[in-house]
Amino acid sequence: MAKLSKVVDLVGVGLNATDTVIPLSLYPARGSKTEYSTVSTLPGGQVATTVVACQHWGLRTRYVGKLGDDLAATLHREAFSHAGVDTRIITVPGSASAQSLILVDAQGERTVLIRRDSEGRLALHPADLQREWITNARALHVDGYDTQAAILASTWAREAGIPVIADLDELYPNVEDLLANVDYLIVSRDFPSRLMADPDLEQALRKMQRRYACRLAAATLGQEGVLAFDGKQLLHTPAYRVPVVDTTGAGDIFHAGFIYGLLQDWSLERQLEFACAAAALNCTAVGARGGIQSLDEIADLMSTGNRYHTTSYASTVG
Repeated sequence: MAKLSKVVDLVGVGLNATDTVIPLSLYPARGSKTEYSTVSTLPGGQVATTVVACQHWGLRTRYVGKLGDDLAATLHREAFSHAGVDTRIITVPGSASAQSLILVDAQGERTVLIRRDSEGRLALHPADLQREWITNARALHVDGYDTQAAILASTWAREAGIPVIADLDELYPNVEDLLANVDYLIVSRDFPSRLMADPDLEQALRKMQRRYACRLAAATLGQEGVLAFDGKQLLHTPAYRVPVVDTTGAGDIFHAGFIYGLLQDWSLERQLEFACAAAALNCTAVGARGGIQSLDEIADLMSTGNRYHTTSYASTVG
């Protein structure tokens, strides 16, 4: 008889990637040559990074995804094992795991080049999932890249009364079927306007929240923080000022911070503050997971840190 999956706080279904990070003092112009002095190969990926951060803060987590059988896969497995993450990983023999080449400029802003299996062998399919992997959890996090698998996982979660959090930056095919199952939709800056065909971000967020009846629709805005609408109030939470080394993984850690606060039953305001602080601190080191800090260090930044000042958005009711 198969062993049942243990109960966890968070299950993540989605992307992993091995990141090769190259800091550059001078970003190259087209046709130029630029020297670099260091290179780091580190585990990353949207959902994988979010899960690891939550585990670091004391949550019990599970990751569901696919890997090849190469050295990159070994790096991921070792990182999950070291963190204590329960994994349900499907191995694809003879396939190279997803990899990203990340160029980081002198201000810490990154440019990402992604390589995935061109034959689609690493795609996660609905048939790869087992219901108990999803339903033996308090929350589900998806990125929507393998949309049909994410739809099935979110359907199971919805049927079990488990909240679904989504990190989306692309209009994947059939993504609207996924959005119908999402409770907390936290997306990239331009996603709401593209989805709703409305150039005004605030109005696009409001429309998105109302169309899909999600509990929260939010967009992460880099140095401007996050803009969120819960159906009653529009909240703008500015980002924290820190010495930025590398912005890789900032959005993934933001999602981790939000999920952590959600599972602690914090107010929405505190969830967003914590997520912004956690994301900011992650930017002070190299790599998607290089700056994951302790709960105490995040709380300290929340109480003593300075913010970026912006007048672009104002929190309002209605």
